[in-house]
Amino acid sequence: METPPIKTTKLFTKFFESEKAGGIVLVVVTVLSLAFANSSFQSHYISFWHQTIGSHSLVDWINDGLMAIFFLLIGLELEREIYIGELSNIKNAALPLFGAFGGMIVPAGIYLLFNYGTATQSGAGIPMATDIAFAVGILSLLGNRVPTSLKVFLTALAVIDDLGAILVIAIFYTKSISFFHLGIALSVWILLLIFNRLKVRNLIPYLVGGVVMWYFMMQTGIHATITGVLVAFAIPFGNGDEKSTSYILQEFLHSPVAFFILPLFALANTCINFGTNLLEGLGHANSIGIILGLVLGKPLGIWLLSFIAAGLGLCSLPNDLQWKNIIGAGFLGGIGFTMSIFITLLAFEDQHIIDHSKIAILVASLVAGSIGFLFLKYSLKK
Repeated sequence: METPPIKTTKLFTKFFESEKAGGIVLVVVTVLSLAFANSSFQSHYISFWHQTIGSHSLVDWINDGLMAIFFLLIGLELEREIYIGELSNIKNAALPLFGAFGGMIVPAGIYLLFNYGTATQSGAGIPMATDIAFAVGILSLLGNRVPTSLKVFLTALAVIDDLGAILVIAIFYTKSISFFHLGIALSVWILLLIFNRLKVRNLIPYLVGGVVMWYFMMQTGIHATITGVLVAFAIPFGNGDEKSTSYILQEFLHSPVAFFILPLFALANTCINFGTNLLEGLGHANSIGIILGLVLGKPLGIWLLSFIAAGLGLCSLPNDLQWKNIIGAGFLGGIGFTMSIFITLLAFEDQHIIDHSKIAILVASLVAGSIGFLFLKYSLKK
């Protein structure tokens, strides 16, 4: 199967560049957050993020509210990829699609190998995730030696991975559902879809409807951030040009999400005091499952299923790539961070398990990212 030539859109380039810069910012704020959480200011710093504002803590407002905007951006990018981007051509989409599927199934399997039947088996979704900003940020450090097809592969894989994470959250991390509130939320969404069909191009009705839908989704038991993805697919796409409603909103959201929302999420969720039991925490089955799932499961799953699918003629490797490049990209896919931490907060209630999981995610992401960078540095031609 021949792979059509890869052409990137202007908005893809902007998306890649914003994720690249955003990844660097995330590294900086994470280091600062961990430093403050383990300094003499730790009690003030940690209590700051857990102060109550209204009926929720500050960290809850960030995780449940601001992250819905992050999911809105992910939804808009996914919509664009499906309509006119890499996922619009089945031949181009097939390789990252199989890679993403393998990169979710194998890590989850490794995690369950250590945790099935225990109190922590609900964490199987944690090592399934890929952090787009970090992965793209690390890849960008390699400069112009990175082929466009590898940039597209990793970005498409991460976007599909995020869709998988969204489905995992909706299906497996919803404990009880209020069908009354869900009915209201879906009614608002249907109204937005009607606006779309009536060719209402003004953003205000969609944004106001999105806020109302988010409020009722909060009461359903389903995580409210799912609202962001649903609203994204209700916003008119048109032909996807620079005058389309979807394009305008997506371009506007790049900077605030990359440089405000995700850094805030990182600051609020990495204020972890390591304490004296750091190594003990890493020895738990939960932590081992996360680390092995991200560091080994991700590259193995991404490469293996891609290789099998190509062998069966279901997809093909771009002419300017080698299979070892897919292994390197697979290690970068092992940088879980944002989505992994997000799923951790849904999977567990015990704060000790949450903290141990976060530390395991940070360790695994650092190891996987370092291996991926070095592997690609020496496997890609200058």
